Amino acid sequence: NRQSSRVCKRAFDLLVSSALLLVLSPLFMTLFLLIRRDGGSALYGHKRIGRHGIAFHCLKFRSMVLNADHELERYLKDNPVQSLEWELNQKLKDDPRVTPVGRFIRRTSLDELPQLWNVIRGEMSLVGPRPIVMNECEKYGEHLPYYLSMLPGITGLWQSSGRSDTEYTERVSLDVWYARNWSLWHDFVILLRTPFSLLRSQGAY
Repeated sequence: NRQSSRVCKRAFDLLVSSALLLVLSPLFMTLFLLIRRDGGSALYGHKRIGRHGIAFHCLKFRSMVLNADHELERYLKDNPVQSLEWELNQKLKDDPRVTPVGRFIRRTSLDELPQLWNVIRGEMSLVGPRPIVMNECEKYGEHLPYYLSMLPGITGLWQSSGRSDTEYTERVSLDVWYARNWSLWHDFVILLRTPFSLLRSQGAY
């Protein structure tokens, strides 16, 4: 039944995340040292909305310059076209705040590796809806309860279906479909598809 499947999902998350953290520890250390060269922290936690509406800090390797929020505010003020792009997608295809190392770890999605700690702590799953910020909740409208019923994922249906190239409304539709039709089999298929999506670097910005 669905409850036993959730138990299996959690056990799988713990097993795989722990193994990956152990195997990838040399890579973690290398990235940590490269990012720290500008004197800032290598990790940052951005507040996201998780299951049942509980907020948590979604961990990432820092890919932006220091004082990135101030830089974004200044940039959007001076560039109305990019300001509209940000308003529509909450992303910029050519984000001036991203560092050279940041561009590499974003393109390869290595910036998201610290989220394995979020999985171990029970705040995220390996597969689930894309973790969103508070002001994105309104974009889900009447479908928000479906999002709140699941743990956000490091990867998910929308990432393996096109990643950042998908329009926001399509992201919402894919997240809702996943929540309504979730199964261990769907998780397995999404995990298999994700590496191919990463290799194609579809919309990785």
